[in-house]
Amino acid sequence: MTYILNIETATKNCSVALAKDGAVVALKEFAGEGYAHAEKLHVFIEDVLTQGNITFKDLSAIAVSMGPGSYTGLRIGVSAAKGLCYALNIPLIAIDTLELLALKIKVNEGAIIPMIDARRMEAYTAIFDKDYNKVRETKAEIISENFFDAIAGIIHLIGDGAAKYAQVLPAGKFVYHEDVLYPSANEMAQPSFNKYKISDTVDVAYFEPFYLKDFIAGK
Repeated sequence: MTYILNIETATKNCSVALAKDGAVVALKEFAGEGYAHAEKLHVFIEDVLTQGNITFKDLSAIAVSMGPGSYTGLRIGVSAAKGLCYALNIPLIAIDTLELLALKIKVNEGAIIPMIDARRMEAYTAIFDKDYNKVRETKAEIISENFFDAIAGIIHLIGDGAAKYAQVLPAGKFVYHEDVLYPSANEMAQPSFNKYKISDTVDVAYFEPFYLKDFIAGK
């Protein structure tokens, strides 16, 4: 029996899921206008363990969303995950944040392009096929009208970054999934379990989030 605690804090959604053998047994998350991760994360962790009727000692591993995303959000999530791994002497698993966002929709055809707001007119993007295979690496890009010309077929746009381009990208080729804004720990359960089974883990001491862009302090 494998219990994995999954932590996703790369965006405004502070999300924690407890999974048993790849299936979610408890989920707590909150997406507000600001970032409340520092206040809510550890409370959510305690809550899902209580709901799952287990203790920290029952955990087999910790999984964390590795980015890209909010610098502060990623630091909070990764710091918490690393601290628990150190204390419990269990492995750390890192999951691609854009993959988690792509997993929130199911499509029969076309490409899935998750987009996380990177401020100004930029978005963190990657391209996945309908089976969630990544067919283009992650980039931070300014999206123009002709940006996706090389992609054939329907393009599914998801995430809080997609909303910025509704007026820029031509209609017809693009399907906007407006109700899908943020990644969630709910979609981490199966990927983290798959990685755990093949010991695909990261070094707790040296692992750093995938920021993609340098930190810029706000006023």
